[in-house]
Amino acid sequence: MADRPFNVLFLCTGNSARSIMAEAIINREAMGKFKGYSAGSHPKGEVHPKTLQLLSRLNYDISQFRSKDWQEFAAPGAPQLDFVFTVCDNAANEVCPVWPGQPMTAHWGVPDPAEVEGNDVIKALAFADTYRMLNNRISIFVNLPLGSLDQLSLQRRLDEIGKSRAS
Repeated sequence: MADRPFNVLFLCTGNSARSIMAEAIINREAMGKFKGYSAGSHPKGEVHPKTLQLLSRLNYDISQFRSKDWQEFAAPGAPQLDFVFTVCDNAANEVCPVWPGQPMTAHWGVPDPAEVEGNDVIKALAFADTYRMLNNRISIFVNLPLGSLDQLSLQRRLDEIGKSRAS
């Protein structure tokens, strides 16, 4: 076990919805065992308003969230990353920067709620469903017995979490 919280980076292309939700969830669920961050390969520059609405409704402090470039986490002085998870298919297929600390990686792709067409109710349901999927995966992750898993077993478990239906 680390003598500090494990640093986890969630990546998506725009860093406006899914990766922001994942950052919020892990920082609440992990109870100090993990520190979550998020970033994007092509950040939108702002968090999607429906993401902020949902997180606010769930009693998160939304003032801390911002859309940022993944290069921030490859720069000198960035937190040493232990885990990097892509939460969208586009980011999973891009060439990532070299992360300090040689973190373990996995792909945990979920649908992009920002791409859902329809009225406000349909869009709100899409954001809530994405949040639910990420929450389920992150809950499994933060409860893994990290101290008793070798690196190969842990990698297999991380990959399995990403392949779960996250229902």
